[in-house]
Order: sequence, then structure tokens, then C-alpha cells
Amino acid sequence: MGRDRKNEQRGEHWTKLVRNMMETPAWRALSPVAQALYPWLRLEWHGPDNNNNGRIGLSVRQAAERLGVTRNTAANGFRELQAKGFIAVTRPPKLGDSGVASSPLFELTEISLPTSRRDGGRRLYKQWSEGADFPVVKAPIHNPMGTNGKEKPRHQNRDGTVVKFATGKAEAAQK
Repeated sequence: MGRDRKNEQRGEHWTKLVRNMMETPAWRALSPVAQALYPWLRLEWHGPDNNNNGRIGLSVRQAAERLGVTRNTAANGFRELQAKGFIAVTRPPKLGDSGVASSPLFELTEISLPTSRRDGGRRLYKQWSEGADFPVVKAPIHNPMGTNGKEKPRHQNRDGTVVKFATGKAEAAQK
């Protein structure tokens, strides 16, 4: 018997980029890395029948691997997409109690949320203008004190001043 056509079609996964979105000033202001990252995020969307917009997950490590760039470059791409209004963070990244991290969840502003009644998304990128970036959600600092929860060693004199070894200047200790 012949092959099942449904299985043949599952092998390909594609997405479309809309020209109207790509001709906006916000898209032109994106770096090539951010422009290359957006289709990968769009591929994580399951379509209108299984709308998971607002729960789209793609970690910085996964993005770096798919784009063939460093993690810092991929993270900069995510920040740019947020700042220009193409994506919004619906759940920030977190480190669980057991030490297992979870990546942030994103909303593609081009696509409507599953709970939304209107056709089309918020399209924040249309409201973007030069110098008026949207706020960027950054990962929380899990270790504000430094390595292993310890403060960086400082030499403190008896009179309460701290000597900076690089400059040799003394300043008051912060307690």
C-alpha cells in the first residue's frame, strides 16, 4: 500500500512572514540576528487551531544553537525583539526550588492571544518610533551577592575605609 499522506505532510513545518510587518520602521531597526530569530519564534506557534500564543517557549540556548551564534548574541536578539514590540514576555525566566530553570514564555504581538476576541494581535511594533523602545523584561538576578552567596573580598582598614587596590584610593565602607 502507499504511504499515508498525513505523515508525509508532518515532515515539513513552515511559517510565513507578512510583508506589511517587515516594511515597518521597527523591523528595519532590528539587527540581522533579531530578524533571523523572529521566524524561529514564529515556528513555535502551533497555529490558529491550537493557539499557544502567550505560552511560546524558546530558550536563549536553543535560539543560539539554531542561529549558530553565541548565547549573548541570541539574548541580545530577544531583547531587541522586545524593545521594538515584536514579542512580549508573559512569564519571565525562573530558577525553580529544585534548581531546574525554565525559559521565559513569549507572546508574538502580531498574532492574537487565545483569549482575545479580536482578529490579529496587539501589533506593538506599529507604535514603535526611534528612541521610544518598549520596556525589556530581564531575567532576575539569582545570586546578587556574588559567587556562592559570598561578597567579593575587600580590604577594610580599622578606620572604616575600604582601599580599592586598582586605584589605591580610600573610600568609606558601605555597611
